[in-house]
Amino acid sequence: MSEFGPDVIINNTAYLHPSALIYGKVRLEKGVSLWPYTVIRAESEEVVIGEYTNIQDFVMIHVGASTGTIVGSHCSITHHCTLHGCTIGDNCLIGINTTIMDGCVIGNNCIVAGHSFLKEGTVIPDNSIVMGTPGKVVRTQNNYARCRLNAFMYYRNALAFTRGEHREWVSDDCLKEVQSEIDKLQKEQAPLEQQA
Repeated sequence: MSEFGPDVIINNTAYLHPSALIYGKVRLEKGVSLWPYTVIRAESEEVVIGEYTNIQDFVMIHVGASTGTIVGSHCSITHHCTLHGCTIGDNCLIGINTTIMDGCVIGNNCIVAGHSFLKEGTVIPDNSIVMGTPGKVVRTQNNYARCRLNAFMYYRNALAFTRGEHREWVSDDCLKEVQSEIDKLQKEQAPLEQQA
């Protein structure tokens, strides 16, 4: 992947679409997928994408004036999002066409509804559902299982796309594996809810 430049580190990603553009100091961890027309630029600070996170079609990730962009593991950054100098925890789903600005910090297990706008410096606690312009917490619930499942499905899809297979989600094998993953994630989430 030398075409991305000397400061781009790619650690055993699942799928990088040929149209994905990456510039500057960027690190992609194991299992990451970049879908069509994603753009990541890090001319000053650093961008890090955590394990098994998917960056979906037309997402733009950039750094802030003094803040990098860090995305945790098992996240789904959905279509047309803009992340700009923010930090996102593990197991989060960022809804379609959302913008998250400089200095924002989103905790673990969060869902940000589509078309939300999080202004500079917004801090969102763990286990939140966020919506609106400006984005605000509208409910607290543990979204661990839901967000991990979405990331799991995108990981499977990424591996299938690497093989040239574009209908993974309707395959019998995938449907069985998804049900097994749902059962596993619900068992993992139950103790987390008791701790809260």
